[in-house]
Amino acid sequence: MDTAVDDPQQQEAEDVTLEEAPLSSVFVPPSINEPALLAGDSYSYFSPVPASLLPPPGSPLDSAAMGPPCALGVDEAGRGPVLGPMVYGVFYLPIDQSDPLLRDNAAHRFDDSKALTPAVRAALVRALCTPSTDLHDSCGWAITALSARDIGAGMLRPGTTGAYNLNAQAMDATVELIRQVYARGVNVREIYVDTIGQPAAYQAKLERIFPTARVTVAKKADSLYPCVSAASVCAKVTRDVALETLWRARGKTGGQIMERGGDKDRGLKEVEEGEKAEEECMAWGSGYPSDGRCVAWLRGNMHPLFGWGPECRFSWGTAKDMLEASPAKGGGVKVDWPADEDTDTHRLTDFFVSGTQEKDVDELGTWFGTPTGLEAF
Repeated sequence: MDTAVDDPQQQEAEDVTLEEAPLSSVFVPPSINEPALLAGDSYSYFSPVPASLLPPPGSPLDSAAMGPPCALGVDEAGRGPVLGPMVYGVFYLPIDQSDPLLRDNAAHRFDDSKALTPAVRAALVRALCTPSTDLHDSCGWAITALSARDIGAGMLRPGTTGAYNLNAQAMDATVELIRQVYARGVNVREIYVDTIGQPAAYQAKLERIFPTARVTVAKKADSLYPCVSAASVCAKVTRDVALETLWRARGKTGGQIMERGGDKDRGLKEVEEGEKAEEECMAWGSGYPSDGRCVAWLRGNMHPLFGWGPECRFSWGTAKDMLEASPAKGGGVKVDWPADEDTDTHRLTDFFVSGTQEKDVDELGTWFGTPTGLEAF
């Protein structure tokens, strides 16, 4: 969970792994909402809560009977990329099963998602989603995918409310995910959250919001706590397949090289270099600004007026610099918006009734046309 650093690109060198995204033909998790992704909308997915984690059947809502005490982990994937969503994941299971089921089990050993190959991550989530497996029967998970469009719109939000920065968006997504798990009847007693920045203030805030749980916010929690490792894997698999879903709809067919003066040859060359391995992976690569394929795709597919589609985070420096460059260097068209006039006092009725109209004008005659006097007869 990234909370102290609001510029995600400062953390990119530490976080990014320029691996090939897994093909969606391997496994598409149920957390993929293709219509929402293509529309640029944020969304959430919650797995069914295993019956073993719920209160006994027939227990009233205000009953003291509860399900087994559970540990819940939180982690994210895709904070730094300029393309695609940022995905927050939560994963929960009985406290006493955390290590035996997630770390000591030879069949499925979770770890920080960056330490696992795409194939291993996909296999773990597939097992989690397969009925009658020990993971499916004992664990639950959920994700929130914050779309690139909504991230950028929040960070660039004008007006008196000011920017809705990435840290605030991440915090709100995390809190809502945990609240929804509680609302589904899960007895969450321990919460573990991964953070890059200083954890103390963030932990104190979560303790105020969830006073019945023991909260632990720590750096590298995805390597220390199994439930955070599992949340990391769920978020990463969702993010990878979401990026490929966007690529198939946007990147593969979403525009040709724009002719922009002196930038045309450079764009063509970079796109050609970035597409050498296109048969094996997406031509826009991982979506990180440090990935040459990503930068080449952005430069070669930028509309001079509209930029890109909702797959792009317009608030990122990579995108802003390209759009704000001069046209001679392949930049976008400069648009000057007229300033708002505070003295504007127009009323809706001003557009329908003339201010010089006489009060005694025949209403019916005016409605149908020019009033006709008696002299006409």
